Amino acid sequence: MAGITLEIADARLTQYMAAETAVLSSQAYKIDDREMTRADLDAIRSGIEYWSDWVEKLNTVQRILPIPRAVGRVRGGRYRMR
Repeated sequence: MAGITLEIADARLTQYMAAETAVLSSQAYKIDDREMTRADLDAIRSGIEYWSDWVEKLNTVQRILPIPRAVGRVRGGRYRMR
């Protein structure tokens, strides 16, 4: 998905975590012969995993290490590294 920012991913992750809490407190109940199911917990957990990956991906700081280069001239078969 293009245009996903850290703020969006973090907000969605928070929403999915709240949904999981709500579902865990009362996912389903039964009265006589009728049963009510609120939501699919597996779908919520896959959403949590998806948005957690996005938050982790957007939160990482990538370091670019400088490439060592030889400077000067060769003396005795060695380069002086910068």
